[in-house]
Amino acid sequence: MPQQAQAPQAPPEPAPYQETRIERAIGRGFGRVTSSALAPYQTAVIRIGFSATWLLFLLREWPHRAVLYGPDSPWSLDMARRLLDGNHAFSVLPWSDGRGWFECVYLVAVVASALLMLGWRTRTMSVLFMLGVISLQNRSVFIGDGGDNVIHLMSMYLVLTRCGQVWSLDARRAKRAAAAAHASGGDAGAPAASRAAAAHASGGDAGAPAASRDLPGVVLWAVLGLTLAVAQLNGSYGLGLTEGGPFPHIGWSLVLWGLWLVHGLWWAVQRYAPGEPRTVLDTLAKLAHNGALLVIVIEVCLIYATAGWYKIQGSRWQDGTAVYYPMHLDYFSPWPALSELLGSNGVMVMLITYGTVMVQVAFPFTLFNRRLKNVLLVAMICEHLSIAFLLGLPFFSLAMVAADAVFLPTNFLTWLSARLSDLRERLFSRSGAARRGDEAGGGGPKARTGHGGDGHTLVG
Repeated sequence: MPQQAQAPQAPPEPAPYQETRIERAIGRGFGRVTSSALAPYQTAVIRIGFSATWLLFLLREWPHRAVLYGPDSPWSLDMARRLLDGNHAFSVLPWSDGRGWFECVYLVAVVASALLMLGWRTRTMSVLFMLGVISLQNRSVFIGDGGDNVIHLMSMYLVLTRCGQVWSLDARRAKRAAAAAHASGGDAGAPAASRAAAAHASGGDAGAPAASRDLPGVVLWAVLGLTLAVAQLNGSYGLGLTEGGPFPHIGWSLVLWGLWLVHGLWWAVQRYAPGEPRTVLDTLAKLAHNGALLVIVIEVCLIYATAGWYKIQGSRWQDGTAVYYPMHLDYFSPWPALSELLGSNGVMVMLITYGTVMVQVAFPFTLFNRRLKNVLLVAMICEHLSIAFLLGLPFFSLAMVAADAVFLPTNFLTWLSARLSDLRERLFSRSGAARRGDEAGGGGPKARTGHGGDGHTLVG
């Protein structure tokens, strides 16, 4: 009998793919930066700190505003225009030579700083805050210091962050909207509650009760768009589409119109397309927030690293006497007796001089050790507070302390939030029972609630 042909055998199934440790780490990291806006408390402190610093500076210089930035300045508007042509900076003050325009810009800068500090329409106010900062500082660039440079940079970074997730009027409004939708009961109230909760999670202007009822936001958006259109049609100074902008081939006009359109697109998606389009925009917004947060962290590290290494090269810092000299300058001695007391102690001067250099050089290398980082963070904050008190530089010190806040521990900030909430309830006991358990500023988790690892990041 002929031998029967054997049946063909099925090919063996391939072994399941095993991810490597690096691939798993990359996947977890990507999921982390796209699923949530990191460090909500730290960005809220940065928002409050920088807006309060700039607001206090503008209020202090109110009697001298025309001399510093206005028509009475020795640095004339014509010279400012020439400088702006050379360095491609932006300012709205050259749009008009009139004193009324200057007063309007200065007043808008004050109001935008106050509203950003309170967290009202944080997305819009962050743009107006940035315009106020760069317009005034670029008008007279020779009267600023290091603190003004930090505020200048941070005002642009804040535009990309979701700095109103907690401790803001936006977060409070979103929380109340979610509570009202939940209290309405029934299945009809569930979608509204979920939309309000999602809006609260996104922070900022997304915290409006409902897109269809956000009349103040729509009016504000329309007024700002009309103002920008009028300035564009009048050919106002610095509004180029492809020249003189913050990026190559992108002018300030394109940047401002882009921000205006993004705000309108976000409202339209909330109103008419709450599904996948909103998810995509929300993911992009989280990526922008986390990217800006990383830039802020790197910026602060570069500030301290460069300051420390430049100090090492100075002979006065090498022999331990650098701190002695500013303490004996009348311009930097608001308390002459105290400066004389500290400056006359050679050991104290040497310790402060060497300690300043060591802390600034070592800080960027301690970010992966939370305990050591927190110790040096306290030392740097105390250093800046002493500069404000001993050398009479309060706004420089406040700006640097606000920048340092990006590294504050999340557990400390939530503990502080709970303490402030308890204090508020004691002061306003009449309505405290109804608000018991709420976070100060609204929208924040309780003090001992987990944060998905936020307390173990570089900024927490």
